[in-house]
Amino acid sequence: MEIKFWGVRGSIPCPGPHTVKYGGNTSCIELRFNDLKRIIIIDAGSGIRELGSYLMTHEFYQKPITAEIFLTHTHWDHIHGFPFFAPIYLQDTKCKIYGPATFDDSTLEDAMAWQLAYRYFPIRLGELASEIEYIELKEDRFDLGDGITLTTKFLNHPVLCLGYRFEYGGKALCTAYDTELYKNIFCAEPDNPLHNEVMAEEGKRTAREGNQQLQEFYRGADLLIHDAQYSQDEYKSSKTGWGHTSVEYAIAEGKKANVKRLALFHHEPTRTDEQIDAFTRKYCHPDNTGHTQVFFAREGIRVQI
Repeated sequence: MEIKFWGVRGSIPCPGPHTVKYGGNTSCIELRFNDLKRIIIIDAGSGIRELGSYLMTHEFYQKPITAEIFLTHTHWDHIHGFPFFAPIYLQDTKCKIYGPATFDDSTLEDAMAWQLAYRYFPIRLGELASEIEYIELKEDRFDLGDGITLTTKFLNHPVLCLGYRFEYGGKALCTAYDTELYKNIFCAEPDNPLHNEVMAEEGKRTAREGNQQLQEFYRGADLLIHDAQYSQDEYKSSKTGWGHTSVEYAIAEGKKANVKRLALFHHEPTRTDEQIDAFTRKYCHPDNTGHTQVFFAREGIRVQI
């Protein structure tokens, strides 16, 4: 499998002189299989625009484009590039969009249609020339054909969000963005009037099991792409409960799960290239990462597994 990063930021695109090296586009990853003619795209942040342009320039002249887009969730920074994905305006394009059902009675198609409405965009979803199919996912294991299997796992985020584990040819790619450490949501302080010992113990057990299940989901992956939006100091100071992870926690989880390579992803939009370089020097040396190779994801790089 070959993975290419087209967008690595979280929250909002942040192009400019301070983000040239790592990139300012929001999440989009391309997954290819060395001996198959399939295109899998994970998330449709602003990075999908450049991917669409590449496909139009390098592949459309050979044959119509067929793509499978797996959305982790429908927060804006993970879907707002979709209207600018050029292949969807071509009649011969076929596109399958997978993702979790997200809110109340709304479907995955509803979520994508809302951004393609006249009040926000000049072209409506129903006016696209391509053939688009929507497939809603829950936690399960799927046979995608051609020897590719997919396992999905719910993550800890303020909206329904899925982690993906793609396996092919004995290799495994895992994604875990956006996600946060499970915590005991009940009061654990015995002197606090709100404390209930039974509930506190149940909350502790539930959080522990949730984190253990995620470790098993990542276990032995050849590449894990994991949310690492904050430092631990930033997370503790004001970001708890926002649905994101610290660099330190992501590395610790990768080591516990014995993943071979860990790509730190979903960079804080205010984080400059110089700051990420400093994080690399601080966090990515073997004394800190053990047997897991750790790096900060950067637009344009390719990883073979």
